Amino acid sequence: MGPVCTIMVGRLDDWLKVVAEKQGIIANPHVFDWAGVAAMKKAYAIYRQRGYRLRLLSAAFRNHLHWSEFIGGDVVISPPFEWQSRYNASDVDVRNRMDTPVDPAIVAELTGKFTDFVRAYDEKGMSPADFDGFGATRRTLRQFSKATDDLVLLIRDFMIPNPDA
Repeated sequence: MGPVCTIMVGRLDDWLKVVAEKQGIIANPHVFDWAGVAAMKKAYAIYRQRGYRLRLLSAAFRNHLHWSEFIGGDVVISPPFEWQSRYNASDVDVRNRMDTPVDPAIVAELTGKFTDFVRAYDEKGMSPADFDGFGATRRTLRQFSKATDDLVLLIRDFMIPNPDA
């Protein structure tokens, strides 16, 4: 398969919802579901144009767009079992959508209202050094760190059962 680059599309969607809440931004609710899709499609177009052999991987599923909008692309789609079961049982039309651009009105609303969308969407939106401080990145790292802590506690409780329980 070769090297892959993971784009956690749902995490960008989630982060923009947090930003909207924190900053009191009113946006059409459906635009949030398209933020990660727009970023992935933009990255895909850039990678293809430049001939990169790297494959993009869609992860962090929040809705069917994180699968259906990438059908037909030379990408890796990595849904959890529950999402794959939903897709298999769905009535979503399975057809090539990868090269269909996200509605420009949606992209315009996201870019006009969310600096952090521009940072994620625009090729020059962040330097590599900026990435570690990006809200979606920090939220992801904190969630993964907490999951690691939870696993350590689970193992501790297995190895050293609580005598008070």
